[in-house]
Amino acid sequence: MQVMRSKLRMVGAGLVDSLSIAAGYLPIAFSFGVAAVQAGLPPSIAVLVSFLVYAGASQFLLISLLASGAGMWTALPTVMLMNARHVLYGPALVPGLSAPPQVRSPLQSFGLTDEVFATAMSKMPSVAPAAREYWLLGLQVGAYVAWVGGTLIGVVLVGEVSQWPDAVRDGLAFVLPALFCALLLETGVRRWWLPIGVAAVTAALLGLYLANYNALVLAILAGALAHAVWGKADA
Repeated sequence: MQVMRSKLRMVGAGLVDSLSIAAGYLPIAFSFGVAAVQAGLPPSIAVLVSFLVYAGASQFLLISLLASGAGMWTALPTVMLMNARHVLYGPALVPGLSAPPQVRSPLQSFGLTDEVFATAMSKMPSVAPAAREYWLLGLQVGAYVAWVGGTLIGVVLVGEVSQWPDAVRDGLAFVLPALFCALLLETGVRRWWLPIGVAAVTAALLGLYLANYNALVLAILAGALAHAVWGKADA
């Protein structure tokens, strides 16, 4: 009984730490629910996509492809390719977890979104090693419930959105960048000043000549390369 209570406390601590992620996920998932229904998906399917896919921005891409007439054989590989970066998240976190694992890996891997990974990397070192897996599970559960719940609210209130002020509707589009900025501040901007600076300058310059999404991808690569080269040199 004592062991069970200890595990529940670890999960509870993760749930508390997930509140910052949940605050960002709720409006984003709400926007997805609204967009999915407006694109022609039945409300139940929209919620099911969040429940099973749970892929953030990729879900917006998925409904855009489906709404434009692309078939599943086009949409699914595109979404999978967009999410290929998640393959790297698990190996990056495993060294900080206990061995042998106390929680089955499929449960841990399903909940590793960008924001969960960023929060885990920044906060997990301050968690006791024996508590980290259950803390991470709580962090993932809190984020997941917020995402599915936000989608559910979106499909229920989709008819009310047209009556909202334009400023509120426009603000929903900025929630995702704002969430990433908040997570970046939590990790410490000074620690990552070099890749951030290189990525920002690269994005600003390339944005003058390329489409924004292409400039963003190249800026990310430039920032990562700068950290890999000069970061090791500083070490």
